[in-house]
Amino acid sequence: MKLTDNEKITINLGHVDLGRIDLLVQEGFYGNRSDFIRTAIRNQLTAEADAVSRSIERHTLEMGLRDISRAELEATAEAGEVLHIKVVGLARIAPDVSVELARKAIGSLTVLGALQARPEIKAALKDRIS
Repeated sequence: MKLTDNEKITINLGHVDLGRIDLLVQEGFYGNRSDFIRTAIRNQLTAEADAVSRSIERHTLEMGLRDISRAELEATAEAGEVLHIKVVGLARIAPDVSVELARKAIGSLTVLGALQARPEIKAALKDRIS
């Protein structure tokens, strides 16, 4: 399983907006189009930081990286419980987690960002992932 710190996205822009970005790149304000877009996104997220924080609190979401280990899932299953995981960022299910254990211990999984898990784990949890 390939682990990355970034997720690739695709956006559609109008010709005029793209031309304006290219002009700023040409003038040296940004290194390239991606640099401009990343900066614009970070600036907007900073401007909306209070709204994001309130929403995270309201929905009891975890922020950042959430590693889900085999040991955690085994302990949850042994206790007869299930996890309801909500993450803003990256959720990673350890590569040594079996399909059976994942289905037994994970009741629901909400990820606003990216989920990294083996394909068979994702397939087994598809009815629990939102």
